Amino acid sequence: MTDQQPATNERTFGDDVEFLRTHVETIVLQDSEGGPAVAVVPAYQGRVMTSTAGGSRGISYGWMNYEQIASGETVPQINVYGGEERFWLGPEGGQYSIFFKPGSTFDFAEWQTPAVIDTDRFAVAQVSETSVAFRHEAEVTNYSDTTFSFRVERDVELLAVEAIRAELDLAGGDFRAAAYRTTNRLTNIGSQDWTKESGLLSIWMLGMYKHGPNTTIVIPFNAGEESTHGEIVNDDYFGQVPAERLRVADGVIYFSGDGQFRSKIGLSPARSTPVCGSYDAARQVLTVVKYNQPDASVRDYVNSKWALQDEPYAGDVINAYNDGPAAPGAKPLGPFYELETSSPALALAAGESGQHVQSTFHFESDAAELDAIARKVFGVSPKAIEAGLK
Repeated sequence: MTDQQPATNERTFGDDVEFLRTHVETIVLQDSEGGPAVAVVPAYQGRVMTSTAGGSRGISYGWMNYEQIASGETVPQINVYGGEERFWLGPEGGQYSIFFKPGSTFDFAEWQTPAVIDTDRFAVAQVSETSVAFRHEAEVTNYSDTTFSFRVERDVELLAVEAIRAELDLAGGDFRAAAYRTTNRLTNIGSQDWTKESGLLSIWMLGMYKHGPNTTIVIPFNAGEESTHGEIVNDDYFGQVPAERLRVADGVIYFSGDGQFRSKIGLSPARSTPVCGSYDAARQVLTVVKYNQPDASVRDYVNSKWALQDEPYAGDVINAYNDGPAAPGAKPLGPFYELETSSPALALAAGESGQHVQSTFHFESDAAELDAIARKVFGVSPKAIEAGLK
């Protein structure tokens, strides 16, 4: 088992926590000094900003926007604080969008992130050494002028080694890891049922991670003919992804996480499995994201495309995003890369709740142990992932 240290030009987990606490209340979940830890910020909707397997001196996995956080200011449209797992809501685009006002055009100038997932602080309901629970109530109105009143409950829990093995069905091994589970519930606290005809919400989890020239996103998919399962990967969010940045081979999708080219992909419910992840060959970190995949019969997922839609519930379950300049010479948002999962569209009766559970794992270990974990979870080795786009 290796004892990884950050590159000399990168901040450690301790550096990041010190920085955060200078500017905003930060809760650190940790059960032993020098062991796995997670940093969570109530003011940023209970967001997991970063984590580590190695205590204050360990690698800090999450990407953070230091400039935005240090400014202490809020800006129009969206406050990009970063963070390796944040609570969001969909859909972003379409006739049921909660990011565009009724009658607006689907142009960036009229796009606005709702306060509940941008500037609202989530209240801390309970906290311990290894877990924290948040609660918040809010309202949003969609493009079709339907108002949703809801309560958010978000619980963040640091996972012990036994829980990591159980979640990923790992038989044993002497690995070094940081892992946490978030349980995210949305309850309809209004008097009206939520229906497909007036629009539905979904729980949407997004994670921002540090990019690198040797970072490759890996997503297993369900095989099957396009006539029955549809296209393998949706790659037209920002225009078709160049072939050297996206490859499909032997039941696995490889997608660049180098932070040099703005692009996004998605997988439908017919193609998605319960896991996605990445391998950072430079830092030797294997990341796994797992979610509570519903029964195969569940097919309604919100569609976030920025246009009026013929199929507003034909959205993706898993998404991955690689940052980069939006136009030649423009400044990127980060750069960073993202792994995302979504709940189904939530047709909640008054008083009813929906839930989305996501677990995030970062593994640091020797080559043999990382190989065993990657093959078990993704069906391919770290070397295959590293070579996936070459």
